[in-house]
Amino acid sequence: MIRKAKISDAKAVAPLIIRAMGELAYKFSNTNNHGATIKLFEHFFKEANNQYSFENTLVYTNENDEVLGSINAYNGAKLIELRTNFLTYLSLHCGLENFIPEPETQAGEFYLDTISVNPTSQGKGIGKQLIDAGINWAAELGHTKVGLLVETNNDKALKLYQNKGFEISDEKQFIGGSYHHMIYHIAA
Repeated sequence: MIRKAKISDAKAVAPLIIRAMGELAYKFSNTNNHGATIKLFEHFFKEANNQYSFENTLVYTNENDEVLGSINAYNGAKLIELRTNFLTYLSLHCGLENFIPEPETQAGEFYLDTISVNPTSQGKGIGKQLIDAGINWAAELGHTKVGLLVETNNDKALKLYQNKGFEISDEKQFIGGSYHHMIYHIAA
């Protein structure tokens, strides 16, 4: 079942966000300490008005309401607003002064920021259902385009998104990495 995330999902969702981000999560926490990185994303998941908030997250749960996957998404036009608290916190608590990442999205698209499935539940179609839920969420909010980034060397993810109807729009550099910016056009 897919539902809106709740604050109480923080302990289950934070590791999924980190799994989806890979190295980027540790660049944000400015440490290789996994526990500190988990705490950072748990903190922001519980807070309102930021990219990684429970407000911007859907979760896939089993019959016992255990979180098996998550998708974090938001209106690309709100990127700067949603980033502000996060970047201020990173500056004050993680030593990342003057850290201003490139924009990964923009106005005119609903951005799928992180999509992740617990490793023990992979291969069951949960990721595809979360992608569909993200597209439906965008449509419900009146968006006509859905965007996301995929590392240029992640052929498996690239193929998954292409099979779901996403097309490569352009290439983006983001915090030292190279990414395909992919777009899904929602039929009117």
